[in-house]
Order: sequence, then C-alpha cells, then structure tokens
Amino acid sequence: MSQSAMEQPKVVSQAEWIAARKELLVKEKKLTRQRDELAAERQKLPWVRVDKKYVFETASGKKTLAELFGGKSQLAIYHFMFGPDWEQGCPSCSLLGDHMDGMGIHLAQRDVRFMIVSRAPLDKIEAFKKRMGWKFPWVSSYGSEFNFDFGVSVAKEDVGKEVIYNYNPSKFPSDERPGMSVFYKNANGEVFHTYSMYARGLEDLMGLYVILDRVPKGRDEAGLPHGMAWVRHHDRYPESNVVEVRAAKT
Repeated sequence: MSQSAMEQPKVVSQAEWIAARKELLVKEKKLTRQRDELAAERQKLPWVRVDKKYVFETASGKKTLAELFGGKSQLAIYHFMFGPDWEQGCPSCSLLGDHMDGMGIHLAQRDVRFMIVSRAPLDKIEAFKKRMGWKFPWVSSYGSEFNFDFGVSVAKEDVGKEVIYNYNPSKFPSDERPGMSVFYKNANGEVFHTYSMYARGLEDLMGLYVILDRVPKGRDEAGLPHGMAWVRHHDRYPESNVVEVRAAKT
C-alpha cells in the first residue's frame, strides 16, 4: 500500500490524542504484564538431558556442545538457515543477524553465551560472515545430526511434505528452517535442553518489527507472497532505498 493510498485516521486536538493514547496505554501495560508472566512460566519448563555427543567445526577447531558454552552456564543458539549446498545464508535470518551482532557482550554479563549454528561448511560460513561484516561466533554443524534433532533441518526428499516444525505438522519450502534453542550446563558438565522456539516466535529477536509495529503504515506486508518477502541481505537493497550515507574515504 502506498502512502497516498493508506487510509488516514482522523485528525484530532492534542487533548483528544492524549486521551486516546492513554486508553491504548492501559492495553499495552496489560500486555507487558502478560509477557512477564509468560516469561516466568517459560523459565519453569522441565529440562531434557542432552546425552548425544554433538561435534561442531569452529574457528578454533572441533568442539562439543558442552565446549560451546565458553565458561558460561547458559547457551543460546540461533539456528541460521544456511544449508551445506547453499551459496549464501538466508536473507530473513540475515535480518536477524543484523540485530544480533552486538548482543554477545551484553548477554555474557548475565551468564549467557550466544552462538550461531548452521549446517553449511565452516569455510562458507566464514566467507559469508565476512561479507556481511558480522563478528558474532558462528559454527558449523555439518555432518552432525544437531539441526535435525532440534527441528530445523529435514532431508531434501521431505521438502514440501508435512513434517514436524514448531511442534506441529507443517509444510515448509526449504530443507532448512529458522529457530533458537537454549541449553544449560551444570557444575558436573551435564548439558540440558531447556527451550526452543521457531517461526513467528523468533520475531521477538527483531527490534525492526518493534519499530514497524509503531509507525503509521505498520509492517506494510499485505499483498506480499509471504510476510518477509521484501527482505534482502543488507548489501543487496536497491541504492534508491539506502538512506544511511557512508562517509567518504579520505
């Protein structure tokens, strides 16, 4: 929908606007309290011990899942869609990647290691990571069953078929799917799976949608083949849409 075609709300006085805004604020505060209550329930979910010995390729050699914690007791892994035969990572996951690059240092202060994992070989990951200018830790699960066991990869022959994704049967047009999984390691070195989320649950990781949900045109995605069909890698948007002007080199 173009800006000219957007139905404009009525224009009111400042006093009327404040009254309407305060009415909406009551609902927003209710949602905030509900979010806090849901977070508390989430943290009380039971855990599952991870007994399988997953091995990952990292920039510093092979490491097990337990070794990815980096001295922290909690590990949050984003399952980035980047298959072994793909030439580049998924544009939508890359949008999340643009949000994540500065998270690690802050999460570490709360005893959390943040990590990206994909099935692509490490050399492909490193090349794409360099192209996108990211610094977060990103490892390869190539040759491992990790992605399959945590519900984000399926065999090529199952693409388009009904398989379990986000805990229910669904069809997905790719052998890779997005998700995030959380793990805990106790003092004995035992690792537990505590939480995973997929699909629209991942929107919480994107501050971009927080802003879009608050501007007049909203997400402006009506009529697209799917909600994120507009997303490109940040170095692939048309120049006409680039508003951040880089300083000229001297």
